[in-house]
Amino acid sequence: MYVGYSPLFQNRDNARSDLEVYQNELRLAEMAEPLGFDSVWSVEHHFTDYTMVPDVVQFLSYMAGKTSRVKLGSMVVVLPWHDPMRVAEQISMLDNLSGGRMILGIGRGLGRVEYDGFRLNMGESRETFSEYADIVLNGLENGYCEKDGKFVKQPKRDIRPRPFKSFKGRTFAAAVSPESMPIMAELGVGLLVIPQKPWKEVKKDFDDYHRFFREANGVDAPSPLCGGFYYVDENADRAEAIGMKYISDYYKTVIKHYEFMDTHLHGLKGYEFYSGISKYLTKRGVDGASEDFAKLMPWGTPEQVYDKLMYIRTLIGQAGVMGHFSYANMPYDMAEKSLKLFAKEVMPELQKVPAESPAYADAETA
Repeated sequence: MYVGYSPLFQNRDNARSDLEVYQNELRLAEMAEPLGFDSVWSVEHHFTDYTMVPDVVQFLSYMAGKTSRVKLGSMVVVLPWHDPMRVAEQISMLDNLSGGRMILGIGRGLGRVEYDGFRLNMGESRETFSEYADIVLNGLENGYCEKDGKFVKQPKRDIRPRPFKSFKGRTFAAAVSPESMPIMAELGVGLLVIPQKPWKEVKKDFDDYHRFFREANGVDAPSPLCGGFYYVDENADRAEAIGMKYISDYYKTVIKHYEFMDTHLHGLKGYEFYSGISKYLTKRGVDGASEDFAKLMPWGTPEQVYDKLMYIRTLIGQAGVMGHFSYANMPYDMAEKSLKLFAKEVMPELQKVPAESPAYADAETA
């Protein structure tokens, strides 16, 4: 199994300066390759303390210059927030800079604060995502972008520097709602799992996705990649106390950033699944929902973390994982200790588990 590290750049309630967050998160991220991780990932968000990475490709370009071996993954580039021609150029440029180390993750976004900040209509996000994804993915295969679409009238223009190898098999899309499964299957992309619901429900979605993928493409879907929030400690009781606290605290930032206690998602086209979250929060309460989220995550002793990841693998068959180790204002020395213990005790065992993923195999041929 392939193992990735994903810094979050979170500054909950602005408890630190943004500069302090960046200095520490970059310090931890630069440990990933020496510690033996296979990849480095980052997410895209805007305008709030939730995650301060407005340009994930720019961060990955920085990491490309700091590393020589690790793959560089976006989880995700939110396509409706960008000009698709520019996205295709940025991706090709990073792939050229890094010698073919990029793994492309794409998504459509959920935050009203972000859609409003970019003056965009959330109700068109699903259609926009599909059209933009078509432009970007075909462009990376053909070497040029061209589209007479509903949202974009793109004249034919070359992508320079030219893409020098295919992104097929190393492109993934974040998908949480069941309605997204046929869309991602039709695009021919793998799934990037951002855990938000019980793993057995995720498995049901995957069963549908695999069926749709075979119908649309005539072949089996690539193995998925799976994110998550990690905390590792030698002591089981301490691992549970700290892991549950900080991961629960993280989920409270999710509720705040996405305004899940509000009703703006009710009846909004393309977000039917998410409208149920506010009802769930009303039933469970913020604390109860945050604890439910934390229980999904791989915290514990090294043995417990390994066993939890193997359990998830029995359900969804992930070829790789990407872990967040620093979140919700966890002290950086605590995050670093957890990260190093994971790298020493858990990661070598995960890397022994057989896994085939075109994303990684393809990147090795660069």
